[in-house]
Amino acid sequence: MEESIYLLSGKEKFLLETYIRKIKKSFGEIVKGINYILLDEQSVDKLIPNIETPAFGYPKKLIVIKSSGLFKKVSKKKNAGNTELFAKKISEYIKENIEVIKENVVIIFIEEEIEKNELYNTIEKYGKIQEFKQMQLGETIKLLKNLCEKYNVKIQDGTIRYLVEVSGSNIDDLINEIRKLIEYVGENETIEKEMIDKLCIKQIESKIFDLTDNLGTKQLKKAINEFNALLYNKEPIQKILITLYNHFKKLYLTKIAVYETVDVGEALNLKPNQMFLISKYKKQASYFEEENIKKILGDLIELDYNSKIGLIDLQVGLEAILCAHCK
Repeated sequence: MEESIYLLSGKEKFLLETYIRKIKKSFGEIVKGINYILLDEQSVDKLIPNIETPAFGYPKKLIVIKSSGLFKKVSKKKNAGNTELFAKKISEYIKENIEVIKENVVIIFIEEEIEKNELYNTIEKYGKIQEFKQMQLGETIKLLKNLCEKYNVKIQDGTIRYLVEVSGSNIDDLINEIRKLIEYVGENETIEKEMIDKLCIKQIESKIFDLTDNLGTKQLKKAINEFNALLYNKEPIQKILITLYNHFKKLYLTKIAVYETVDVGEALNLKPNQMFLISKYKKQASYFEEENIKKILGDLIELDYNSKIGLIDLQVGLEAILCAHCK
């Protein structure tokens, strides 16, 4: 790593953390409080003093500032003006002392989202700005497949796609699951879908997909079994209600998007590595008439209200809704 100032942002935490580890590795030995300083929004005012304080016994100091608030859009909130002024102060300091900074420190700003401002422009000129966008499905498949190959374990692309369907799109979670599968099958073996069903943690959204499939195909017994499986896994009943409501809301939006020839992925605000879900949403939406979906949404809203005022037990109410719409 050659830069002295970095501005790293984005929601793909795995790639971002991997990049930071590379910077740390190239930096060499780090000792917290001596040549490794961590700052945040509450302590970012100590940035300049830390730049100017020597890293005793070490050639350089690594300063990491997480969620500094310096790149947020200016608002009317209290102290927003002070933050803007401080961002300008740091910008001017960097311009005036860039040679000293290059010689003595490495500065890493880490933000989830950024707004361009004077400080942003200064870092762009004197350092490096890198955004870590969420992976496309193809990139996720390649990453997990490479990990399997590293341990001489085979897996098909379709099996990895199924793992993403079951366990969600969070890269850290997927790596944990694939490591579990690698350890289970052993060297020179192949990971199969059945092993994912047996070993991997199934996200509630995936289970709601299965429940809705059975609801749409009028398989009441299977739908109730999926509901009971959620309860058995100790999913909070309120969370089941909310997730089910949000799922049918997406089915409704899918219906509208298809009818109006709007991009379904955009309508559902899907992540880049979730686009494969479009076909699943379309298929499930085809099981229900638009009025049926609206009725289910209305019933779920009414159940939520009635349960909160003590008129009905939430579990009993959800079971009744499943039975009513599975006739």
